Amino acid sequence: MNLFDLRVILGILAVMALLRLVRASLLVWILAWWIGMYVFVSRGFATPVPASAQNIYLGIVTLALFAYVTSSGERVRSFVDPLVTFAGDGRYTLALVPVLLALPALAAYREYVNAKVPVEPPFFARTVHPSPPTEITVHDVKVDMVGGDNPLRHLEQSDPEKFRQHVENGKAVYYEHCFFCHADALGGDGMYAHGLNPAPANFIDQGVLPNFQETFFFWRIAKGGPGMPDEGAPGDSAMPEWERFLSNEEMWEVVLFLYDHTGYRPRAREVHAEGH
Repeated sequence: MNLFDLRVILGILAVMALLRLVRASLLVWILAWWIGMYVFVSRGFATPVPASAQNIYLGIVTLALFAYVTSSGERVRSFVDPLVTFAGDGRYTLALVPVLLALPALAAYREYVNAKVPVEPPFFARTVHPSPPTEITVHDVKVDMVGGDNPLRHLEQSDPEKFRQHVENGKAVYYEHCFFCHADALGGDGMYAHGLNPAPANFIDQGVLPNFQETFFFWRIAKGGPGMPDEGAPGDSAMPEWERFLSNEEMWEVVLFLYDHTGYRPRAREVHAEGH
């Protein structure tokens, strides 16, 4: 499963190598890094990154570049002096005029494009917790969403010590990957949550964990926002497809941890009588 678009990454690396060969100035390098990161987060992933997540990444990149430039007086001068020369030297007046005209024109065009989009309600009502498919395949393993169980849940009774170890593993995975959005206390108000729309799931809410089987959350973790059906407004969620990064056992362990930490119990597995 390809995570990145290699053509975009190789193109960015080629431009960086060319700038290295021509010994580009610091100003050019800073602009190249910012544009390169913009292209990477907007075009470099096989699965499109939501605009809210792109803004977070580019905000971090901007702050990092600002910190680098202002880390010494020499770098500040290397960055600012070409701009001052371009703006104040009479030799560049003809080149400066189109730049001064282009900047407000670009801003006006962006506002025009944004204003041109008609404000209309979605053609369907978004469902916060959409219905899952009847079956999914993750790492070549089929998971029955209706009649399936968490394959580690039986250890809670048969081998409590091993069950606790899986819960601890899930806790470690959660705090390594999930808490940035879903928060320490699982309330969906992590440090990145305020930049996301829709907001991350609040696992403390009584209407979330107890109302679903564990297979539901395995599906949401494995397939993320790109795997949402139409009723869940696909593409709006910033939830990654964690099957790209985690094993099936790690995702089941995270589900165990969510229930264990909150004290909720998963909804009982649905059993359908044969012939119905």
